[in-house]
Amino acid sequence: MNDFILWYAKDREVVRNNPLYLKRRKPVDDPKFNTLISSDGEMRRTAKLEEGQIEELLKNGWRWARVNYPLVSQDENERSKDFEWNGRSFFCGKNRHWTYDPDSDMVRLGNQGRLFDGGGKSLGGVVYWDDWPYSGISNLWEDLHGEPKPLYVVQTTYKAIQRCLLIATNPGDLILDPTCGSGTSAQVAEQWGRRWITTDTSRIALNIAKQRLMTATFPWYRLHDEQGSDIRQGLVYKIVPRVTLKSIANGEPPEEVTLYDDPEEDRKRLRVTGPFTVETLQSFEPLAPDEIERAGSRVDDAQRFEGRVFDHLQSAGVKNGLRGETAVFHRIDRLANPYLHAGGYWQAEDGERKAYIHIGPQFGAVSKQAVNEALKECRGRADADWLIVLGFAFESDIANETVSQRLGSFELTKVRMHDDLLQEGLLKKDKKAASFVTIGEPDIGLHVVDGQATLEVRGLDLYDPIHDQVKPREVADIAYWMVDDDYDGSNFITRQIFFCGGEKNAFAKWRTGLSNLASQSTKKRAEKTLRIELDDEAWTRLYGFRSHPIPIRTDRPHRAAVRVVSQFGEESTQVIDLRP
Repeated sequence: MNDFILWYAKDREVVRNNPLYLKRRKPVDDPKFNTLISSDGEMRRTAKLEEGQIEELLKNGWRWARVNYPLVSQDENERSKDFEWNGRSFFCGKNRHWTYDPDSDMVRLGNQGRLFDGGGKSLGGVVYWDDWPYSGISNLWEDLHGEPKPLYVVQTTYKAIQRCLLIATNPGDLILDPTCGSGTSAQVAEQWGRRWITTDTSRIALNIAKQRLMTATFPWYRLHDEQGSDIRQGLVYKIVPRVTLKSIANGEPPEEVTLYDDPEEDRKRLRVTGPFTVETLQSFEPLAPDEIERAGSRVDDAQRFEGRVFDHLQSAGVKNGLRGETAVFHRIDRLANPYLHAGGYWQAEDGERKAYIHIGPQFGAVSKQAVNEALKECRGRADADWLIVLGFAFESDIANETVSQRLGSFELTKVRMHDDLLQEGLLKKDKKAASFVTIGEPDIGLHVVDGQATLEVRGLDLYDPIHDQVKPREVADIAYWMVDDDYDGSNFITRQIFFCGGEKNAFAKWRTGLSNLASQSTKKRAEKTLRIELDDEAWTRLYGFRSHPIPIRTDRPHRAAVRVVSQFGEESTQVIDLRP
């Protein structure tokens, strides 16, 4: 009933192995330490003392000791001879030798009060508990059993990952965890000054990890390079002396041992997670010649995947986050069209409505080209009220919109698919558990004054399929938003970031002109959570609903992109042309 951790390296000459130690249990719990010794060498057996007597002796400077520490080793050699001490002669035994030189080292031990004559034929070494109150960590980590129970089934305990990281890496090293999960590895690395990269196929896992890192607080450890703050120079660790009979016998100073899990802490300061980015890697899967035979099975997999999607559209429906605004399809018809995969019917307030459904790739982002082709097909048919684009990820320049046609119009909506749809075995028996959630479109205002643009986030627009209308959602539903003030059309680079407060009351105050009150209220909550005082000027730059001024370029087209992250972790991007 145990797990195994395999530790290996490509090059044993450069592998790191930082030894770790545990505090030993109390001496009263160790039967080998059964003696108290005073400063002048008097000894008392603890078995003959009451608990109160032991406490009194310890207060008077007596020390816990072991008096039978072995002084002999196996096999005969030049040290296999008698040792004279205190008028008695001691022999190491047959096929044995003194561990320390009886002509010099053993004499030094005796002079330091480190030899014990119990009246028998052999000597014992005297070892004090406080000589070294630690023990090296072996390959059996029994102390992990007391750790708090993980939140997730596959989550590794924090202490286990921390121990691996401290043994095998130094501050500033880069670690990789290809199975991010809830982000424990990244959080441990962040705490101990290691750089990190972590990946996952699950958007939900990444959002959990992202929220966990953004709300985490850590102790402030002192750096060797306080002036330059170079983490690669290491932390200032606690160093403890390790007194051994060998060091005493050789007349050497005690060994200094570094405790790599006990750095010096500045309790007047607190750390939060440093800057990090979340990147999406699109999947490009060209079919290699030797994989052509597998193409048939892939088609079968795709058909089973589509079947799961259609089943859950008919059971869970498409949700937009509000109660009573879920479109559950009572009928879905497959279509032999590469861009419109099905037609579905749901019951709206005024009767039955029709939607066309485009299903994005299982492993990759929905492309702008695919959406454009689906729009053309839907407009050409001119018989639908809604075009639903389902995907696990979307290219950043795809926006929800109302599409006009000769006879009325229809809504284009991006809908996020639940990751569990990728694996049939992960789905719960209740098919309503796997839902489809609409992604709101940011409502962004543009203000241009004296050649400078300011972007204002006003909220999210979400389509209500039951009442057939686009409804605004307040900015209180936004966790934070980012601005790329010079968007190149493909790579979103965060140049400005803002937090909104996430409360309707804060938004109401802001909307009525009391933005300072809203900001200060949110700032106080943040200070209470972090247990530190935030700089007013720095907070002003981070909190708000308007961007910092952006000088508009006149020598070329100039676009900005705003990426909004809702309180549910959904991301949506809108591109704005800054030139009039």
